[in-house]
Amino acid sequence: MAFMAVLESDLRALSAEARRRYPAVKDGAEHAILKLRALSGPSEIAHNEDILRIFLMACEAKNVKMSVIGLSSLQKLISHDAVAPSALREILITLKDHAEMTDESVQLKTLQTILIIFQSRLQPEDEENMAQALGISLRLLESNRSSDSVRNTAAATFRQAAALIFDHVVSAESLPMGKPSSGAYPSRSTSVTSDVNRNITLSESMELELVSGMPSLKRETLTKAGKIGLLLLEDLTSLAAGGSAIWLRVSSIQQTFVLDILEFILSNYASVFRILVPYEQVLRIQICSLLMTSLRTNSEPEGEAGEPYFRRLVLRSVAHIIRLYCPSLVTECEVFLSMLVKAISLDLPLWHRILVLEVLRGFCVEARTLRILFQIFDLQPKNSNIVENMVKALARIVASVQFQDTCEESLAAVAGMFSSKAKGIEWSLDNDVSNATVLVASEAHAVTLAMEGLLGVVFTVATLTDEAMDIGELESPRFDSDTSKSSTGETAILCLAMVDSVWLTILDALSLILTKSQGEAIILEILKGYQAFTQACGVLHAVEPLNSFLASLCKFTINIPFEPEKKSVPFTPGSKRSEILVDQRDNIVLTPKNVQALRTLFNVAHRLHNVLGPSWVLVLETLAALDRAINSPHAMTQEASMSAQKLPRESSGQYSDFNILSSLNSQLFESSALMNISAVKALLSALCQLSDKSKLVIQSNFGQISSQKIGNISFSTDRILSIIVNNLHRVEPIWDLVVSHFLELADSSFQYIRNIALEALDRSICSVLGSEQFQDIAASKQHVKVIDVSLTDSGSLECAIISPLRVLYCSALNIDVRAGTLKILLHVIERHGDKLYYSWPAILEMLRSVADAPEKDIVSMGFQSLRVIMNDGLSTIPGDCLQVCIDVAAKYSAQKTELNISLTAIGLLWTTTDFVVKGFIYKPEGKDAEGPYAYTPKEMDDGKGNESSIRSTSGITEQTLLVNVIDRDKLMFSVFSLLQKLGTDERPEVRNSSVRTLFQILGSHGQKLSKSMWEDCLWNYVFPTLNRASHMAATSSKDEWQGKELGTRQGKAVHMLIHHSRNTAQKQWDETLVLVLGGIARLLRSFFPFLRSLRNFWSGWESLLHLVENSILSGSKEVALAAINCLQSTVVSHSSKGMLPMDYLKSVIDVYEIVLKKSPSYSGDSATKVEQEILHGLGEVYSQAQRMFDSGMYTQLLAILHMAVRQGKINNSTFEAEFGHIPPLQRTVLEVLPLLYPSDHLSSMWSPFLRELLQYLPRLPQSESNGSEQACIGNFKHDSKKSITAEIPNGSREISLNKTDTRLGPESDTSTVADISSYLFAEKLIPMLVDIYLLAPAAEKYNIFPEFVQGLGRCMTTRRDNPDAALWRVAVEGFNRILVDVSKTKIDGGTDSSKPARISMWKEVADIYDIFLVGYCGRALPSNSLSAAMLKADELLEMKVLDVLGDNILKSQIDAPPDILQRLISSLDRCASRTCSLPLETVELMPTHCSRFSLSCLQKLFSLTRYNEGTEDWNLTRCAVSKVSIAILMTRCEYILRKFLVDESDLGDCSLPAARLEELTYVLEELADLIIHQDTASILNLPPVLKDGIANGKHYSRLHLLVLFPTLCELISSRVSRVRELVQILHKHICMELSLEKLSTSD
Repeated sequence: MAFMAVLESDLRALSAEARRRYPAVKDGAEHAILKLRALSGPSEIAHNEDILRIFLMACEAKNVKMSVIGLSSLQKLISHDAVAPSALREILITLKDHAEMTDESVQLKTLQTILIIFQSRLQPEDEENMAQALGISLRLLESNRSSDSVRNTAAATFRQAAALIFDHVVSAESLPMGKPSSGAYPSRSTSVTSDVNRNITLSESMELELVSGMPSLKRETLTKAGKIGLLLLEDLTSLAAGGSAIWLRVSSIQQTFVLDILEFILSNYASVFRILVPYEQVLRIQICSLLMTSLRTNSEPEGEAGEPYFRRLVLRSVAHIIRLYCPSLVTECEVFLSMLVKAISLDLPLWHRILVLEVLRGFCVEARTLRILFQIFDLQPKNSNIVENMVKALARIVASVQFQDTCEESLAAVAGMFSSKAKGIEWSLDNDVSNATVLVASEAHAVTLAMEGLLGVVFTVATLTDEAMDIGELESPRFDSDTSKSSTGETAILCLAMVDSVWLTILDALSLILTKSQGEAIILEILKGYQAFTQACGVLHAVEPLNSFLASLCKFTINIPFEPEKKSVPFTPGSKRSEILVDQRDNIVLTPKNVQALRTLFNVAHRLHNVLGPSWVLVLETLAALDRAINSPHAMTQEASMSAQKLPRESSGQYSDFNILSSLNSQLFESSALMNISAVKALLSALCQLSDKSKLVIQSNFGQISSQKIGNISFSTDRILSIIVNNLHRVEPIWDLVVSHFLELADSSFQYIRNIALEALDRSICSVLGSEQFQDIAASKQHVKVIDVSLTDSGSLECAIISPLRVLYCSALNIDVRAGTLKILLHVIERHGDKLYYSWPAILEMLRSVADAPEKDIVSMGFQSLRVIMNDGLSTIPGDCLQVCIDVAAKYSAQKTELNISLTAIGLLWTTTDFVVKGFIYKPEGKDAEGPYAYTPKEMDDGKGNESSIRSTSGITEQTLLVNVIDRDKLMFSVFSLLQKLGTDERPEVRNSSVRTLFQILGSHGQKLSKSMWEDCLWNYVFPTLNRASHMAATSSKDEWQGKELGTRQGKAVHMLIHHSRNTAQKQWDETLVLVLGGIARLLRSFFPFLRSLRNFWSGWESLLHLVENSILSGSKEVALAAINCLQSTVVSHSSKGMLPMDYLKSVIDVYEIVLKKSPSYSGDSATKVEQEILHGLGEVYSQAQRMFDSGMYTQLLAILHMAVRQGKINNSTFEAEFGHIPPLQRTVLEVLPLLYPSDHLSSMWSPFLRELLQYLPRLPQSESNGSEQACIGNFKHDSKKSITAEIPNGSREISLNKTDTRLGPESDTSTVADISSYLFAEKLIPMLVDIYLLAPAAEKYNIFPEFVQGLGRCMTTRRDNPDAALWRVAVEGFNRILVDVSKTKIDGGTDSSKPARISMWKEVADIYDIFLVGYCGRALPSNSLSAAMLKADELLEMKVLDVLGDNILKSQIDAPPDILQRLISSLDRCASRTCSLPLETVELMPTHCSRFSLSCLQKLFSLTRYNEGTEDWNLTRCAVSKVSIAILMTRCEYILRKFLVDESDLGDCSLPAARLEELTYVLEELADLIIHQDTASILNLPPVLKDGIANGKHYSRLHLLVLFPTLCELISSRVSRVRELVQILHKHICMELSLEKLSTSD
């Protein structure tokens, strides 16, 4: 073992040390080593005295080294229990002897050995040994020879020995082992709050004794250990009192040392004094007397008793007695406490008072101690009010600072001490108080201790209050209960009594320091005290202390200027809150103290929100001031110190504190959701009280408004709204309180206050209706069909929410209040109308009453709400309210205040009917299938209506109808009746809008109406409306109106201008009639097939036709056009679908014919416009209903068309014709004509149709038709007497081509027709006529072709008299188009009956060419107005005529007879002969275009003669044309060549005109290039040999040159070189043709 080894080592060291001088010791040591080796452990060593004896022997030698070795070894043996208890006395004797040695090391080893003895099992059990052991330590302590280290070690050894003795007493007496403290006075923490919380558990055992009756466990008998402890306690008490210790046999010792040990014993072994009676008696009789004596301050203490350390020990001992033994030493503790309290006010040294204050502070910060003291003394009438006196004494210390000369320095020092404490730095008192600075610090220390004591009382009260809540004696302010529990518990009563006794004193002291201090730490600590005490008062329901502390706290939150100091602001209606606040130029600066005070106030309010009750007023006034400061642009905060605990991270910007405070302000009222309902009511009452108080002050200042009071009102309303928003789940109990206050504010005489009230009412109602509660209620209303009279809870709440609006509107005297009320209602309906149900009747009645208001703005506001309801809310209101909605809309429609409202209200009626009808688009179970549920006419929507109905019903088959079908019909008829009534309104806009709406409803929802409803609508609403409008339009005044008078100018009234179309009553009613006719047209267009199935509809149709006829003839232009459109749209929309019976179509055409026969009551442009519309209508009718027209109706149509053209000619003024414009009516005829050509089943009507059109072309005068030109053209005149009989299904009818129908009147003869025609009309007609002709069937073309060509020919011949006009040009173009069409027509065999017609056709063509080509083309016609471009265009047109004749006619395979071909080619020859047939002297005078035309005709002759082998289709017609052409061409060429020879001879050396040379050169060149067909060559006058060659099949291509050979030979001698060259070429061709080039001269 290590112990054995160490012991053997010590023995060896001892042997070595004693080897020379102490051989006995050496031998003993060696002998002990041998024995030690034979032993196994400490227990065997204890039974063997040899080992112990050798060490004692070494000590007896009193050699320092040997003593040290011996004592060290003894310590090891004792520590390892290797010494028998019987050896204790001998050991103590040895130790006593060594204590007398002067060596320090030996003395220290002695003290160590004594302490080890006390710590081992060798601790003395008898009084003698104990006294001897303790006496050794005391003697070394008091010995003058002892060094300081020995004394200190002796003191420590005695203190530890005393502790071990009392620990042994506790163990021996079986006392509780718990120690309530560590034996030292508790140190101060960083805050008073922490001190209180830490010291709560310091006196738990004392509390246990007080409650459980521990005095019954006391006993008087003591064990041996108890007696030893008692002896030690008595000796210590005697030594502390300055006497001697009998048992310890010590005469004197330092009192401070003894007091220190006594203080230690008293503080750590309370159970010994509480249970063991002898100890208690010593405590009561000796120790308390000693301490009382020491506390006395009536005489100057001498010696050690006057030292601060001694006083501190005395006071600490007293404090321990009071803290731990007060219940058993009541009288003594009362004396102690009284002396301590009294000592504060005595003229004692400052350090003495500070020591006393430290003791009192310790009592205050220990909740248990303070509670026991208050229970024992203050609550007992026979005892003094110790706690109250102690608090007052502390308060006096605090209050004394304001009377000191160094008040500011002291307060600064106090703040610094609190700041140091917050940082964890403890301030301590220096004994050498010499200078003024230290004196100020000491005084500040005293004040600080007093403040901490007061705060300790505050936090103790708060802690005890929390304890009372924990054990259930008090109810937590957070507990959501409307009933407060009475304070009957012991702790609760104690807390309440303590509050009542100290609150005023504490408040005065804390408010004083808070007022004068600026230090952040002390402010935070005091405000914590405010918060804790206020919260405790609130929990205890101590109203007066609560209000006082709140009032004091509010005083430090914000500097509220007194009302007289603030300037008043004159009230203006447009003032806003921000403007009023900005006008106040108070620079509000929030200090850190203000900010922290506000935070404290928020904490208190949050904590006590359920118990503040009437005290809310104090809080709210402060919060209102804060709200004004936050919203003030002149408010700011001071920069916070960086050393504060909370401010650094929150002072990031200038307004960071404001932001935080604003957030706290909002959170306070948001937390109202956690309050019980009575607390919420109390808070609302306080807000209302604040607002009412401010309103009364404002009303007392006539015409002046205080920003503070306005701010209070605004703040109150805003916070009330916040409470409403956060208590929506239980709004019903508080709603009446809120609304009544808002209504009171709305009744104010100041507009700004009224605006605040209205805005608040608006927001509160919308908030409640927007809550989840009402969403659930709205969901449950879907199953309610009719409003029950007995409202449910939800219904009563809904009505309670909406009813204030009606009350306010009815009771308000100010217009702005009523307008604001309606605006609120509008907001409610817009945002939450879908959640309302039970309040709709009240809302609608309110809106009904608004319609009667005389103010325009009021009516407008009310109507906005109605518009929202009927546009978006009809699906959410109850079914039985629909009729009320309609009535209210009618009320607004009839009001005369605002026209636009009436118009919009009429539109709302349409919206209502749309909603009503769409809700009934399917058949309910059990209903009859009649009506729109079972019948949707296919004619209405072309078969698509049923599908849409099916789609509609498939989505709502589970829907519950709001009302039944009968109610639906009733609603519809109600709307119809209202609209019919409004249709007679004196305001044109209103009646027009009602008419539009009526027909819009019928047009949009007619397919959903039953037959019976339609019959009622037609006979009761539609036709009466039409008759009424027609009657009023016919009978209304025609006097012009004057507009609204705008003012005066130069004494004359100035009126607003009215458009001429609306300046009479008749014109206004005409407009209404137009709308009615338009509506009827829409109905007929949409539902005509269905309406025909109604009873007596034909009679209604006839009446409509009669009214339309009268409207066209007697009404205005607009009415006439509307009447025409009424019939036109009906016929057009249904005739194309085959759903219009023939009778209806004939009746419409008859009306048109009658109207055109009769002259309207008006004339000029209006009449023309009507006639134009009729013509357009006829064209559209025919184009849509072609298959319904027969020959008779078509003939009637042509007659109407002729009548229209004649009417246009008669009514036409020459003005338009002079300027080149066609009359409007004739222009309309031109527009309609392309639509009127006969359809396939009317092919027989093509000839009458085209002949009718040909009548409109110009005719030649009779003198010219019988003149010489007529003789030249031969067959140009056509038999116009011929007539065509068209077969008509109902019989036959002859249509005359020269005579119009007898209905046209007696003037309808040929001369009249000629008068109708005009050049302008013909110019536009001819292209259209040609287009129509080209569409005709081939047979009809042949029949009409001669007449058609005659008409065109007449127009073409107008070139002579009107070369500048365009008529002849369009006629030529049309003529060319027709001939091109003829040339493209395939020729078939045909019938014998068609040949005369074709022969006649070609004769007319030949006549035209004879007349126009020969007589008018290539001529020099006089014209001064044609430009060069126009002349060029005319020349091209002439060339086009040649091209058509030469290229399209004569080169095509046509069936023209030979004589016709001869005439056509002869016409070309006659034109080609113009240049060569003129005398030389006139050739040069001929225009160039004339020579070019002649040359072109000559070119066509060559072209018709030429044969292009391989590229040309050589047919019979082509062969015949070539034969005719070759004969005529050869004759013409012979003439030209002969004429040249004669002219050249006559002129001599003079040259021929250029035109003649050009012509000759062209002829020679063409002759050289000309190749003719064999068939063509066969008719030439050739020698028989050549003819035989041709007959034998010999190929010749230029035999025509042989015919001209003699003449060509004569031209060889011509003076013109070019002629000679060309003649040589021709001779070569002749040689080649005759094969003469193959013969040589030799041959």
